[in-house]
Amino acid sequence: MSDPHVREHVHEQVIDGFGTVRIRPLDPAADAEVVHAWVSDERAAFWGMTGLTRAQVAEIYVHMAGLDTHHAHLVSKDGEPAALLQTYEPDADRVGECYEVRPGDIGVHLLLAPAAAGGPRPGWTAALLTAMTSYVLLDLDRRRVVVDPDVRNTKAIARFERQGFRRGPEVVLPEIDIPDVYLPEKRAQLAFLERGVAFPGDHA
Repeated sequence: MSDPHVREHVHEQVIDGFGTVRIRPLDPAADAEVVHAWVSDERAAFWGMTGLTRAQVAEIYVHMAGLDTHHAHLVSKDGEPAALLQTYEPDADRVGECYEVRPGDIGVHLLLAPAAAGGPRPGWTAALLTAMTSYVLLDLDRRRVVVDPDVRNTKAIARFERQGFRRGPEVVLPEIDIPDVYLPEKRAQLAFLERGVAFPGDHA
C-alpha cells in the first residue's frame, strides 16, 4: 500500500549538466522543518515569515493547501530539497492590484535553498528556473509568468532577466494582515516571461 504522506511529483525534468529536477506539492507537516529553515532566514525576509516557529509556518501552508488559487511546491535536485515554489492566480493576490492581469497569467514566488558549505553553485538558479517555467507554462498551460522580487534584490532581478523575463513597473504591494498570514508592504519590481519567449517553438 502506498504511503499517503508521499506526494506524487507533478513535474520531472532532466537538465543537461545539472541533474534531475522534480516538483511536487508541499507536505505542510513532513516538509515543515526544511521550509522553516529557509523562510526564517533573514535573506527571505520578503516572504514575511521570519520569526515564526516551525508550527506556525506549517499552519500557513496547511491554510494554503486548502486554497484553489495558491499552491506550494517543493523542488528537489537529484532527490535533495533545492527550492520552494509557490504559484498563484494574480487576480486573487495583492499583485493583481498593481498591474493589469491578463487571461493565462500565473504568479510565481521562488525561494532557493541556501548555498551549502561548498559555497556558490554555478548554474543552479538557471536550471531551477528552467524547470519552473516548463512546469507553469507548459504543464499548466499558461501564457505568461509574473514575478515580484523586492526592488532591492537586484541580483534576483538580473537572474530573471537573463532567463528571458522583461521588466514591468515598479510597484508597492499593499500590506496583508489577516488571521492566517501577515505580509508587510513591499516595493517590488514586476517582471514577466511570455510563453513564446521561453519556448519559441511552442505555438499553442
